[in-house]
Amino acid sequence: MTEGIIGKEILGQFRIIERIGKGGMGEVYKAEQPAMDRVVAIKILHQKLAGRQDLVSRFRREARAMSRLTHPNTVRVLLYGQLEDTGQLYIAMEYLEGVDLARNTQLSGPMDPARASRIMIQVLSALQEAHEVGVIHRDLKPENILLTTQGGIADTPKVLDFGLAKINDEKMRPGSLVLTREGMVFGTPEFMSPEQARGETLDARSDIYSAGIIFYEMVTGQLPFPRCKSMEYIAHQIKTPPIPITERRPELHLPPELDLIIGRALEKDRNNRYATAMEFAQALQALLPPGEQLGAMYSMPPAAAKQSPPPPAAAAAPAGAKDRQGKPLVIALIAIIVALLGLVGYLLMAPDQPSTDGGAVVPVSAPDQP
Repeated sequence: MTEGIIGKEILGQFRIIERIGKGGMGEVYKAEQPAMDRVVAIKILHQKLAGRQDLVSRFRREARAMSRLTHPNTVRVLLYGQLEDTGQLYIAMEYLEGVDLARNTQLSGPMDPARASRIMIQVLSALQEAHEVGVIHRDLKPENILLTTQGGIADTPKVLDFGLAKINDEKMRPGSLVLTREGMVFGTPEFMSPEQARGETLDARSDIYSAGIIFYEMVTGQLPFPRCKSMEYIAHQIKTPPIPITERRPELHLPPELDLIIGRALEKDRNNRYATAMEFAQALQALLPPGEQLGAMYSMPPAAAKQSPPPPAAAAAPAGAKDRQGKPLVIALIAIIVALLGLVGYLLMAPDQPSTDGGAVVPVSAPDQP
């Protein structure tokens, strides 16, 4: 695509305003949709990708899966397909304004662990939904997580580019490895999992590893391996134990429990990591202030222990039933009190009698329950 597209209408409903991004995979444009009175972002992939039918079929399949994602922390997919004139693949998404996590770290430095946990819990919740419908990100990195404000709520993360890494040859960080053929390695070395670096088949736990490295960088401003060239990170991901997060920046005095929480996310063997994204999120909940919860929209359980459900009878009792159920007990108690008062009066008024058996037993019984 060239600057000549600016100002033109495409797909019969979008008018291109400006180009807002460019990479090896394609270009992203800001566009207005007058019929819906909204602004959208349209990613148009390079024409060279349109010539491979396997990529076109895979793109359509993955775009359909992405369009089913409804989590508030996932970018919404509005439309996808191929341009009629050029055959280029496109995807129209909600337009977002904000700063990605990579840029945020560059501008502000390390983030407070509690704030980082709030953000990452939301990201992991979005990943959980995607994983449940079979969508694995495969290129989760700080540049693909945008911090924005929605509904007046700041620090709302939006996860971008779900699933596109399967056909993605977008320019990564300088020195990143990009090979999109089946059985080859692709992704961003600094954030890829060990199994991804080995070119193995990936599952959801690969995204969990990447999320662990992102969190590590959020709170330390550094990566969990010695500084080196980007390509050398592949070897580190496969065999180098990560530097414990509390040792990476000791002057930050990070909470010691981070070593266990993030250490498990960064296990080389995927079987030793968190089994799901939500399990990782639940572990991060421990870093939040006491009693703080993120609400049902993030599918997070309360930090406290599970509470027992109310008794079924109490839950099902109609209005006024509780009062009616208490009346027989009150009547029985009154009857017992009256009987005891009568007994006391009898004992005080009766003449003294010699005991013949060393004692007397006076039975007192409550009236039958109605």
